[in-house]
Amino acid sequence: MFNTMTRNARQLARDVGREAHDLLERGLDRQLRLAVTGLSGAGKTAFLVSLIEQLRHAGLGARLELLPAARDGRLLGAERVSQPDLSIPRFPLEAGLRSLSGQHSPHGPEWPTPTRSISELRLKIGFRPTSRAARMLDSQRATLTLDLIDYPGEWLLDLPMLEQDFSGWSSECETQLADGRGDWAHDWMAAIEGLTPDSEVDEDRLAEIASLYTDYLHAARRKGGFVDLTPGRFLLPGELDEAPVLQFFPLPGLGDWTPDALAALPEASLYRTLARRFDHYRRRVVRPFYHDHFRRFDRQIVLIDVLGALNAGPAPFRDLSRALDKLFDSFAYGRRHLLARLMDRRIDRLAIAATKADHVTPEQHGAMRDLLEQLLADPLKRLRYRDVPLKAFTIAAIRASEAREVVENGQRHPALAGQLLGEHEGASNSDTQGAGRESVLLFPGEVPSRLPDPNFWAESRFDFPHFAPPKIDGNAPPHIRMDAVLDWLLGDHLK
Repeated sequence: MFNTMTRNARQLARDVGREAHDLLERGLDRQLRLAVTGLSGAGKTAFLVSLIEQLRHAGLGARLELLPAARDGRLLGAERVSQPDLSIPRFPLEAGLRSLSGQHSPHGPEWPTPTRSISELRLKIGFRPTSRAARMLDSQRATLTLDLIDYPGEWLLDLPMLEQDFSGWSSECETQLADGRGDWAHDWMAAIEGLTPDSEVDEDRLAEIASLYTDYLHAARRKGGFVDLTPGRFLLPGELDEAPVLQFFPLPGLGDWTPDALAALPEASLYRTLARRFDHYRRRVVRPFYHDHFRRFDRQIVLIDVLGALNAGPAPFRDLSRALDKLFDSFAYGRRHLLARLMDRRIDRLAIAATKADHVTPEQHGAMRDLLEQLLADPLKRLRYRDVPLKAFTIAAIRASEAREVVENGQRHPALAGQLLGEHEGASNSDTQGAGRESVLLFPGEVPSRLPDPNFWAESRFDFPHFAPPKIDGNAPPHIRMDAVLDWLLGDHLK
């Protein structure tokens, strides 16, 4: 007993010491927690790998001309150090680099495996300060601690559920079905046909219907291109796989019942059972995730796959717009002075980035950024009203193509050169192993600078390709404007 108490006391002392150290670093303005936020398919894992490698290779091959600390030779590099929370898995940086090196694939370099659970990483960034006070304190050298938390994009859209009840969520899901998703929901809709709020509950049948609802979410994302799919843990359950907390589903038709009639139903009714599980999911899964991670971030970058939504069609594009609008309302934004950094955690600088800029020709990047700002018009108005510093970018965390020109009939036309991902890459079927990649020279199409109208969708003159990554072996990945993003998010702390 005494030994156990001693160990607990030592652990408590270590935790207190770590918190005191972090508090001191924050007081000196030398610690940042950066939220790298992105919905499924936005390239968040590739972004994190590139960000880390750009900082680690500063001055040794990384091209960071738009980051003054690097351009002036003051950025000394970065190293990975022990993360503060030992209960969270390490971010799989090494696995991502192995994928990009092509060491274990018959196809060659592959994109890093998408995030399937939460992970954490801490970097120590060394630099030479410019301010006289900083030089006096640090003997010509300073350190910025950067904490990064990686988590599945699928979990993000659960955050708005904190403001919903089961009836409101069910009504929202019913509305979404009417906007292009019904094709993927036939089996689930057939299974709930005839069910009413006062139906008796069969636990086995309830689990089967929840599984069909999960299948619908997967199909809507994979085949339909939709992103606003909740609950996110149904898509990536993590440690909750097959737990009863994930065995619920929306119940259409609740608008035909009054709130009093629903509240009067017995505890064992279908409505009360589903509502109870929905509420448990919000309280025990969503709220701790938000409280433990998102409330502690200082800065944020939101990665958005605008091109993927354009490729998917009008309904998925509208779905992305609605999802982002809800998502931005879930975060706390606002300026903070130095003292407030010690007492209150509020995101005080924001970047929004349209990813995969290497999938269109360079002269389209301006239109791509304009479209991003149009897509986020309402959230951006609210953020500017709150005086939140924000900036929009078009980026490629890992550039997978090269800009070229094609001469035809004496005229020059922009084009991209790269290798297309094979049709079956990533499949486990052995018949697909060794499939070759096609080298192409193409013009993917024009990006609209404003929200597409019906004529745009009817013409369908765009087809943005899926390029394979370049081979990355021992150096920083090629990129588009990662240095500008780093300057916006970290530059003021590297002076």
